[in-house]
Amino acid sequence: MSLKLKNVSRTFDGITAVKNFSISAEPGEIIGLLGTSGCGKSTLLRAISGLDNDYDGEISINGNTSKEVDDRTGFIFQEPRLLPWLPVLENVTFGLKGNKETKVQRAKEFLENVGLSGKEQLYPRQLSGGMAQRVAIARALVTSPEILLLDEPFSALDAFTKMQLQDLLLDVWHTYKSTVVLVTHDIDEALYLCDRIVVLRGQPGQIDTEFVIKEERPRQRGGQKLAEYKSEILDRLDLNNTHSYTS
Repeated sequence: MSLKLKNVSRTFDGITAVKNFSISAEPGEIIGLLGTSGCGKSTLLRAISGLDNDYDGEISINGNTSKEVDDRTGFIFQEPRLLPWLPVLENVTFGLKGNKETKVQRAKEFLENVGLSGKEQLYPRQLSGGMAQRVAIARALVTSPEILLLDEPFSALDAFTKMQLQDLLLDVWHTYKSTVVLVTHDIDEALYLCDRIVVLRGQPGQIDTEFVIKEERPRQRGGQKLAEYKSEILDRLDLNNTHSYTS
């Protein structure tokens, strides 16, 4: 499914968060939005999803322009945001349309896809952080979204769990070929996952540059070519000569 943003700007109480942002995403493309805090990355995701419609500019999905929530989009947040009083299975089926048997069957299918088969009756308090985020991924995917929006979905996890879920995300993407927009502060994550990285800078955030990552998947973490891309991105963010940066 194609996605297009044209001159999107968003202002909060007189302060502009992002200005004149324009990109086009091809069906099945994984695009990363990368930049320092406060440059409007998450603001853009909320506009695409329809959770925030008080923006200027135009957002179209498959050529259709609307500011409403679109059922064809799925959203994965930084926190799992599970309902604590419901077990895993019911968290995944919550809000899903259809008869109970069909909903349960679909939920079990996606829980199996994210490695949680047999965990359907556990409650969120019984899950590790990585398991909870797997449930959140299953919940976002169970509606078969054609556009998947991810707002730093792995940032709260330890390094090993983060890498496992990055690989899981790619496995799911290979299966369903959703168009993906990923917000991240993690340059290595963006380079490992994305076909294209859009670097934003400033306040208000504006596009500084774009990088097309031509390395075939599966990519080698820490490989020479990705390291070269990383150095270029750090240069664009003026971070290559500092001692503290997000990598």
